[in-house]
This record gives sequence, C-alpha cells and structure tokens, in this order.
Amino acid sequence: MKQRLQKLGPLTGLVAVFALFALLRPEVFVTADNVQLMLLQTAVVGTAALGMTVVIISGGIDLSVGSVIALSTVVIALLLQAGFPPLAAALGGMAAGALVGVTIGLCVTKMRLAPFIVTLAMWGAMRGLAKGLADEQVVLAEGGWLTSLLNILPDDRKWMLFPPGVWMMLILALGVGAFLRYAQVGRHILAVGSNEHTARLCGVPVERRKILVYAIGSAFAGLAGVFQFSYLTVGDPTTATGMELDVIAAVVIGGASLSGGQGSVLGSLVGALIMTIVANGSTKMEFPNWVQEIVTGLIILAAVALDQYRQRKQP
Repeated sequence: MKQRLQKLGPLTGLVAVFALFALLRPEVFVTADNVQLMLLQTAVVGTAALGMTVVIISGGIDLSVGSVIALSTVVIALLLQAGFPPLAAALGGMAAGALVGVTIGLCVTKMRLAPFIVTLAMWGAMRGLAKGLADEQVVLAEGGWLTSLLNILPDDRKWMLFPPGVWMMLILALGVGAFLRYAQVGRHILAVGSNEHTARLCGVPVERRKILVYAIGSAFAGLAGVFQFSYLTVGDPTTATGMELDVIAAVVIGGASLSGGQGSVLGSLVGALIMTIVANGSTKMEFPNWVQEIVTGLIILAAVALDQYRQRKQP
C-alpha cells in the first residue's frame, strides 16, 4: 500500500498544480489550444527525461542534456542545409547525442572520473561546440516533415488528438519501461544503481553497462533535439539553456532516487508535465521571468528534499 501511495504522489501533484492554475486563470489556462501547447512543450522535456531516467536509475547523473539538445538542433539544420533528407538529418542529430554519451561513459569508466564533473564539463563543451558549428547564430533550414512532428495540429488532422511527436514520446516511454522491466540489460542497469559492488560480484559487466546508459541518455537528448528543431524550425545553439535542471527535476519528482536503483518511466513523464504546467501557468499569470526562475529552483529543491525523505524512510 505504501508503494502504491508513493506512485500516486506524482499524479496527485499533477492534478493539484493543474487545478491551481485552472482556478486562478481559467479563461486562458483551460483551453484546448493551451493544453495542446503544454503537450508540445512536454514532449521535449519528457523525451529527454526518458533517457535521464535510465541514467539516474543506474546511479549516474547527466548535466549536459540541455547542451546536447542544442547541439542536435544545429547538427540537424546543418545536415538539411547540406542536402541530406529529413530522416538522415534526424538520425544525425541523435547520433551526435549518442556519441556525446559514449564519451561521457568512457570518461566515467576508463578514467574513473565522477559523472557530475564529466557531464558538467560536457555541458560547457557541447554548448560551445554548438555555437561554433552554427557560427554563433541560428541555422535556417527547410525541415520538410520534421517541422510537423511538434506543431499545433491543423484542422484536417485533429483526429490524431496529439501531434506525432507526443505519440512518439508515449510509445518510447512504453519501450523504455519494458526494457528496464523485462530485458536482461535493463535489470543489469537497475542492479548497478542499487549496489554496484554486488552487481560486479554477480557477473554484471558494470563498465559496459555504464557506457550504454550514458549513450542511451544522450541519444534520447538528441531525439529531444529533433523535437526541439521541429518546434523552433531552426537550429539554435542557445536553445534549451537550463533544461537539464527541468529534466532532472522531472525524473526525481516522478519517484527516481538520485542514489540510484529506483525510478519510474510513468513518474518521469508526470514530472515533466508538472514542470511544463508550472512554466506555462506562470506565464499565464504574467509572472516576470525572474519569478519563474525562482519557482523552478524551489521545485528542484523540493524534489531533492523529497528524495532524501524517501531514502530516510526506507528500511
């Protein structure tokens, strides 16, 4: 019963936050267009949160997510400019993210560096690389069908209910959940996060699993970059600044432990939706940007405090 109540916690928070803004600004917050807009914004954070869930469950952390998203949008735009088809450009953006993840994994496993330090370094380096590739300006490109992944549905496609990018996020969430629950590699990742020493004694290839974890996390960040490109329709080296905090907060709010060994894909998506609703609701309340940043910081602080409380309550 206690575990069920813990799983219902994020959903309760989601309902409470939505109800609060719905009561305060019903005329602008509770509209079909605004709900669809929040889903579009959640698709980027939620997709990156799927990869971050795997990373945090393994006992790691990745602060480079926002920079990888920006790098992915720039790579996609440059590939489109060079004449590559949209699918190849999207795969290129994801591959760029996966390559960053492999680099992080190698630094963590081979050089024995702390994930916090490695990913903090990558946070700065990848942002700089994105700006260098883009010549410190937005990169314009014709995206073709990529631009329809995460945009408001036209009247003749309302039957889809959600844009394709949102459906992709939901399908991927099912896949990640099944991977962690049923695949042997997924169980290895959970074992590494629960107790790395015990996992090693049981024959789990810990180093290879860590490299895989960071590759998966950054590949999902690259896919979030595909969605961000669709939303912006340009390659922007300055986009997603600070988004890594939203992503980490979403995963922790959803029930994951920063100590590893615990996490929920559904919870991460709920956490991502909470972060989006708070940002959107603050905008509808016409709060200045500095107030929104304070609110976001307080949410992150509360999420970490909640994680520490859960850890103390565990036997």
